[in-house]
Amino acid sequence: MVNRSQQSLFLIGSPDETDKIKRAETSQQAGAIAGAKAAAVAAVASAIPTLAAVRVFPWAKANLNYTAQALIISSASIAAFFITADKTILQGARRNTEAQMKKVQQESK
Repeated sequence: MVNRSQQSLFLIGSPDETDKIKRAETSQQAGAIAGAKAAAVAAVASAIPTLAAVRVFPWAKANLNYTAQALIISSASIAAFFITADKTILQGARRNTEAQMKKVQQESK
C-alpha cells in the first residue's frame, strides 16, 4: 500500500495538464465570485419584499415568524449562488474546451 502523497511523487504532469488545471481553477474561482455577487443581490431582492410583507399584510404578520423570514431570504440567496456558480463554471469549461479544440485543429494543419 502506497500513500497518496508518496504515489504522486512519481507522476510528472505535462505542460498541457498544468495549463488545464490552472484554467479549471480560474473557472472555479470566477464561479464562486459570480455566485457570491448573485447571492448578495438575491438576499436584498428577497429581503425587502419579505420584511415589507410581514409589516403590511395581516396573514404574513400572523404566520411568518423570524425563522420563516430567514428561510425565505436564505433559500433565495442559496439558490442564486448555486445557479450562478454552476452556469459560470460550465461557461468556463466550455470556453476551455473550445480553446483546446482550436489548438488541436491548428496543430493538425
